[in-house]
Amino acid sequence: MQDDELNMAVQESGDLWDRIRSGFALSEMNDPLIQENENWYANRPDYVKRMISRSKLYLYYIVEEVEKRGMPTEIALLPMIESAFNPKAYSTSHASGIWQFIPSTGKNFGLEQSIRYDGRRDVTAATRAALDYLEKLHNMFGTWELALAAYNWGEGSVSRAIARNEAKGEPTDYQSLSMPAETRSYVPKLIAAKNIVMNPAKFGLKLDSIPNEPYFTKVIAKRHMDVKLAARLAEMPLADFISLNPAHNGPVLATNGPRTLLLPVEKADTFTTNLSSYSKPLVSWQTYSAHKGERLDKIAKKFGTTINALTEYNQIALHKHKLASNQNLLVPLRNNDTSDLIAVNLKSAEPEPVVVTTEKASHKVKSGETIYSIARRYNVTTAQLKAWNHLKTNHISHGQTLAVQRDISVQNTEIKTASKSGKLQTAKTKSSNGKRTMYTVRRGDTLHSIANRFNVAINDIQRWNNLTQKNTLRPGQKVTVYL
Repeated sequence: MQDDELNMAVQESGDLWDRIRSGFALSEMNDPLIQENENWYANRPDYVKRMISRSKLYLYYIVEEVEKRGMPTEIALLPMIESAFNPKAYSTSHASGIWQFIPSTGKNFGLEQSIRYDGRRDVTAATRAALDYLEKLHNMFGTWELALAAYNWGEGSVSRAIARNEAKGEPTDYQSLSMPAETRSYVPKLIAAKNIVMNPAKFGLKLDSIPNEPYFTKVIAKRHMDVKLAARLAEMPLADFISLNPAHNGPVLATNGPRTLLLPVEKADTFTTNLSSYSKPLVSWQTYSAHKGERLDKIAKKFGTTINALTEYNQIALHKHKLASNQNLLVPLRNNDTSDLIAVNLKSAEPEPVVVTTEKASHKVKSGETIYSIARRYNVTTAQLKAWNHLKTNHISHGQTLAVQRDISVQNTEIKTASKSGKLQTAKTKSSNGKRTMYTVRRGDTLHSIANRFNVAINDIQRWNNLTQKNTLRPGQKVTVYL
């Protein structure tokens, strides 16, 4: 089989591991540290399983980017030894993300870092930065082993180590340099990971299959949005959403202009459709202008939250529970007395229920199409496509007709309809206002607390009772709620 045919066969393989194995290119190395690290992984099968499970979200994208640059595919395994593919990994040297950038190096390679957002944890941005850095180091030192040593130890340290050996007339390859134990073990650890991927059974391990197809796609968010709401609009668990978008700190997706969100391929259309028909406010947090010396417990009480929540979301510098400087704090939305708030975003609400229906169709295979390209086109998996068409292999023929299915999301949103008199009235499709309840306001109640009590949206309470943002609730006041 010619090289081109072999490469095409690998690209068509259903398993990403086959594709990775075909691109291994690092030189063989004789080093006892390799076996030591192989044994370390072999003795921790549960650790390896968790690591591979996390890698499924990111590895296809990384392999694509590595191959575009003509780099050895061992580079795609580097997050295994840097972070075990944990996007929130944080080291004692303040390195963060799956590629473990320290703050200064991250800034040098364009990774934004602020109180609300850390680009070192942004999967696509950090991957681009890491590969840029590794390419630069490879150009500087001429071998991938020295480039990897510099990635771990620093380019200045490697340069000085090379200069010392040159001054003594000694070799300057990776294994000949004097370096810290961590860096000495760095490349052997990567070679050990490579050997395990090449032949996991040899080490008593099993690697779960990873499809050779994209796991996520990019969606542009142009507005601030609650993280929880974004996950609900994508109809996916919050933890899964955060795993793809770990760069956002706190409860709000803060944007300075358009911000890229990562979503599973099959969830992108769902998110876009639900968001386009979601007419309620997207944020339930707001910015509060706090003053130096203001007590945090009073701020927490004022906005119905806790000191722990405020410190977690705002990374506050405190002096005996008092603010050490003037600063803008992120606080839960408060529904009255907004005179001391800035950049106020109105309340959030539960999205309307989403009705999912299945659309059946057929697809006629065109020249050059594969089962993978067709699956991507319809946002389904290759396994689903094969099951619907009773296919035992990935082979399909030009002109063949395939059955396909896809979910269509229809949201029960509020719509405005014209009455016979020509005036607009509000109606809901496929739903009613439910059971009517009268609630008597107690001392300390707010629209936020009442909404939470009855599990309804704040702006629904306002609409049902003709209330505005400026209305203040009074003890004894009657409020209508539909359950």
